Amino acid sequence: FLTAADLDAAAPGRVVLLGRADGHAVVASSAALAAAGIDASTVAPAGGEILKGPDGRPTGLLVDAAEQLVAGLMPQADPESVRAAYRAGFRVEAAYGWTGVHFMSAPWKDVPLLEAMAEAGEAPLRIYNSVTPDGAAALIAGGPRSVADGRIITRAIKYYADGALGSRGAALFEPYADRPDTTGLMQITEQEIVPLYQAALRGGIQVATHAIGDRGNASVAEWYQQALAGVAPADRPNGADVRWRIEHAQILRPADYHWFVDLPIIASMQPSHAIGDLHFAPARLGDARLDGAYAWHSLVDLGVIVVGGSDAPVERGAPLIEFYAAVARADLEGFQGPDWRPGEAVDRATALKMFTLWPAYASFREAELGTIEVGKRADFTAFSVDLMTAPVADIPKGRAVLTVVDGVVVYRAD
Repeated sequence: FLTAADLDAAAPGRVVLLGRADGHAVVASSAALAAAGIDASTVAPAGGEILKGPDGRPTGLLVDAAEQLVAGLMPQADPESVRAAYRAGFRVEAAYGWTGVHFMSAPWKDVPLLEAMAEAGEAPLRIYNSVTPDGAAALIAGGPRSVADGRIITRAIKYYADGALGSRGAALFEPYADRPDTTGLMQITEQEIVPLYQAALRGGIQVATHAIGDRGNASVAEWYQQALAGVAPADRPNGADVRWRIEHAQILRPADYHWFVDLPIIASMQPSHAIGDLHFAPARLGDARLDGAYAWHSLVDLGVIVVGGSDAPVERGAPLIEFYAAVARADLEGFQGPDWRPGEAVDRATALKMFTLWPAYASFREAELGTIEVGKRADFTAFSVDLMTAPVADIPKGRAVLTVVDGVVVYRAD
C-alpha cells in the first residue's frame, strides 16, 4: 500500500487524499492527517482502521469507516460538473454495449438530477437506482419512483455490511492468511440494521447489502431472515416478492449456500472480480476458503438467481470482459493459477442470463426486459464477436457495434 510518506514525496506540504477505486480505503498525506487531527493517539471509529507503523504513528492508510475522518477535506463537485459526469457516463456505458445499469449506492441527492435528465431526453440508458442510506427514510416514505416511462427507477437502498478483500476489510470468520491479526471489519450491527430492513419491507422498497467476506455474508443472511420473519407478507406492499440482494456474495462458506435457497435472496456478483483477485486472493484467504469463493456455478446449480455486474469503476465495466470472466474464470492473458476452482465457471447460456434476464428480474422488470421477444421493449446490443460461438479468448477482444434502447440507436460504432 501507498503511505503518507509516498504522497509527501510527490506533493510536499500539500493536503492529498488518494482513494482506492473500490471506495474502501484512502491514503492521506501528512498534511491531510494533520488537517484532520489524526495522530498516534487517534482511535479508529467502529468499522474502521487507522493503520499505524512500528512507531505507533499513522502510516496514512485509512480503511472503511476511518475514511470519514478526512471526509471534510474532500472538495465537492458543483452541480454542472456532476451533470457533465453523468453525460460522460452515459456515453461510455452505451459504447460498452450496456442498455441499462443498476446504479448501486446512487447518491440520494443525485436522484432528482438523473430524473430531470431523463425527462429532458438526456438519459439514453435505463437506470435502476439503489440509493445511499441517507435517502432511506425519504424513499420509504415516498415509495418507489419512476420517471420518463421507466427510464429512471428508484426502488432500492444499498447498505454495507463489511469492507473489501483488497484492503482486508472483508469480514471473515477466521483471520486473514496473510495478516493473522485481523478478521476484517463489520460496518453495521444486527441492532442497527434489522429495523431498517423491516422499514424497507413495510415501504415496498428493495434492499441490497454489500457483503464480501464469509462472516459478512452469513451475517446479512441471518439479518434478512430476522427482518422477513418480523414483518408478515400482508404488511408488505410486495407481499412475499421482495427480491432482496446481497451485493458481491464473494466469499461464502459452502454450508451457507442454503441461505440463497431458503430466503428470497439474489446473489449479485461480478465475474471480473475473480480474474483480478486470483493474483492475491489465494494468499489472502488460504486455499480452503476458495471452496466458496466466486461460486457462480454452485449457486446457479442450486437454482439461485445470480445477477452479473461489473462493480465499475472498481473493474473496467465492459460487458465482454464480464462475460469472458464468467465462462473462462481466467485473467485476460488466460492465466488461471493453481486450482482456482475452474468448476465454478458457467456455460455461455448461463452467462447470458446473468447479464440480461436475471438483472431484469432483480429490478422487477422481467416482463418487459431481459429477452428479445414480441411484447417486450426493444433493448438489445450487437457485438463484433459472437458470444455464443467464438473462441473464449476472442470474446474480450470484441466491442459493441450497436446499442439500442426502446428501439432507438443510442450508440453506433464508427
